[in-house]
Formats: sequence, structure tokens, C-alpha cells
Amino acid sequence: LRDAAGKPGLSAEYFASRNLEGTPALKRVDESVNFDWGMLQPAPGLPVDNFSVRWTGKLTPTVSGKYRLGAIADDGVRVYLDGKLIVEDWTEHAPTTVTAEVTLQAGKSYDVKMEYYESQIGAVARLVWQPPAIKVATPYAEAVNVAKQADTVVLVLGLSSKLEGEEMNVSEPGFLGGDRTEIALPARQEGLLKAVAATGKPIVVVLLSGSALAVNWADTHVAAIVQAWYPGEEGGAAIADVLFGDYNPAGRLPVTFYKSVDQLPPFENYAMDGRTYRFFTGAPLYPFGHGLSYTNFKYSGLNVSSPRVAAGESVTVSATVENSGKREGDEVVQVYISDVEASVRVPIRSLAGIERIHLQPGERRVVSFKIDPRQLAVIRNDGRTVVEPGKFNVTIGGKQPGFTGTADAKTTGIVEGSFLVTGTATELRP
Repeated sequence: LRDAAGKPGLSAEYFASRNLEGTPALKRVDESVNFDWGMLQPAPGLPVDNFSVRWTGKLTPTVSGKYRLGAIADDGVRVYLDGKLIVEDWTEHAPTTVTAEVTLQAGKSYDVKMEYYESQIGAVARLVWQPPAIKVATPYAEAVNVAKQADTVVLVLGLSSKLEGEEMNVSEPGFLGGDRTEIALPARQEGLLKAVAATGKPIVVVLLSGSALAVNWADTHVAAIVQAWYPGEEGGAAIADVLFGDYNPAGRLPVTFYKSVDQLPPFENYAMDGRTYRFFTGAPLYPFGHGLSYTNFKYSGLNVSSPRVAAGESVTVSATVENSGKREGDEVVQVYISDVEASVRVPIRSLAGIERIHLQPGERRVVSFKIDPRQLAVIRNDGRTVVEPGKFNVTIGGKQPGFTGTADAKTTGIVEGSFLVTGTATELRP
């Protein structure tokens, strides 16, 4: 991309109106059109909302062939090539991709113009293109060749904000308007994973995403999986610290990782049955609260302040946690409560408390949790919040109880017990 003077970038005219009218409030050369201003003004002297921009210059491709040329915009956008309008979506909308197929010749300069306006609540403007596809025996050939030369492969897979979000124009299989119709890895990434795994080299998969992924094949075929979410600009350094053992990870999953959408109720069904760790009765890929460590933790000595608790009173539970491994590390101690004899439907279990602690090898610590009456209460069909007499099971550990295989975090443990709530049902007032 070059401006009229031959400098890198495009000439930009910024207008303090939505219609590219009047004298530009700002003229400058933008080296690229790749902006996400969010709720901020694009430059000093311009409004946060209701502004417009026109970029003009020359596009000179280095490879001949069929390109996809267009824009990602929130809100309106038009793109011209040699004076011809090739894409247009001059409406208010969330970030949307619009492209057209064009044939370009290497070394030839083309006039390019992009016009954009922002209405309100978020501003995105990106000029995008996709070069011609290079025909190879397999789309994964380059990655496979690199993997063959490595001792261990770190394969970064997952999603991005271009795939998952709200009201998005996404054409990738498994996605619909920003929603997900499948929770597996995108098919092309699954193919890449299998192609690289065929080299026989050990693989560590690093997953980037804002939601759970059903990585069933990876679960049984790779050496390790790091769920990094969207880690930010220092994410690479943080991931490297974990992979090289300079930091002992202690993250715990804040959501359930299901094996497929077949384990979930229909998307249109808003009932909680079968959803989240509280009501899901199946076998997840990884449960809520799951996470591994480079050391091991052992639990013992579950203690309940009283085996019998009057309805409406609190109870304290505690356990001893020991770092039984050879490295120092953090442990996330979790306490779960299950109401065994409730008169209405209640969760399988509910998280009643967490505490993150740091232990040296061989160090022990007693961790206590106070369980308030409201955490023992049920919501009756008439809407009243009531603590009912009956048996309650309690689990303290670094994970939920009851899972096997890779769904069971082998580097930590649990202790289990119970107590009775006695007396008559007691209503709790707001």
C-alpha cells in the first residue's frame, strides 16, 4: 500500500460527521487500515461517535491471481478498486466482514479507496485481503516439515474474537452469526493437529479461546494441553514460563468442557437441566474446577464444626492440605456442598468456597470455610428461600469428586464427609 506520494500507507481524511462531508478535521497517512477504536475517539479533535473516514492510495500486489479484497467494519463501509465499487455495507452493525473476489496482476498498481462511517457504540475499520491460494499436496505440508525438525512441537490452536462473539458475520463451519453450532476445534485445525501428530513428535497443545472446546482427539493423543484463554500481550511469556517449568501452573477451569454439543440441551432450551457442573449428569471432557500441577497435593482430616447444625445456623468445615510432591506450588482448595434430602430439585453440588494457597514441598496447612445458612437453602416452588432439615454432603479438595480418566485431576485429591441440619424448616428473609 502506498499513498499518492509513494510513501507506505494510505492517505486518510477524517471527518467530524457521518457522511464524509465538509472540510476534513484531520488529514494524515495511515500505514495500515487496521483500527479498533472501541469507545474512544479515532484522533484528537474528532468525536467518539458519528465520524467518517476516507482512505485512498495504491495497492500493488506481489503475486498474480485471484484475491479476496474488502473490509471488516463496525459500522458502514465501502471499498473501491480502480474506481469500481466492489463491496458495500453502508449500514449500522456489529463488526462484519465483506469481501469480493478480484483478479490482480503482480507489479501492477491499482487505485484503492475505502470509505467508512461510525455511528455509535464501538468503531472498527480494517482493510483486509486474502492472497491467492498456493497449491500444495497438503495444506499442512509446511507445518509438518517444521515439526519433523523439532524435538517437541508447541501447537497453538483454538478460536479468536473474529470467530466467537455477538452478532458476527462468520462463515466458518461450526459457527453461526457469532454463535457456535459445534464446540470442537475448527475442522482445519483438527486436520493440522492430526497431520503434525503423524510425525511422531511429542506435542503440547496451547488452546486460545474465550469458551470451552471439545478437544477429544487431543486429549488422547498429545502430551499436554494448556488452556491459555485470551492471555493478552504478555501471554507468550506467561505460556513459555509454564512450558519450561519456570512457573508451576495452578489455574482451574471456570466452566465445564463438554465432549460435544450432543451432551447439551438444544440451544433454544433455557432450562438448566443438563447445563453446568451443577446440573450436568454426564461425563465431561474436563469438569468445572479441573486443573493440573507440577507437584502433588494430598488432603486429610476433614472436620465439621458440628455433626448436627440447627436450621438457620452456619457451619465451619476444614481439612489439611499437604504438598506431597517435590516442587513448591499453589493449590486452589474448593469446597462443594450437596443437599441430599431436599424437597425440591437442587444442584448435584454447589461450590461453597475457594482459597488459593502456596505450599513448599512437605508443607501442610489447615484450610477452613464458613458455610452460611443461605448456602444450605433451597428455593421452594412458592419462591421462598428455606433451610430444610436433612443430610448434606461436603467435599473439600482441589477438584470435584467422582470423575475418572483425564477428567480426574491426578495431581490433587479430596476428602468427603457429611453433616445433618436439624430442627424445622427455616425461611431466610432478604
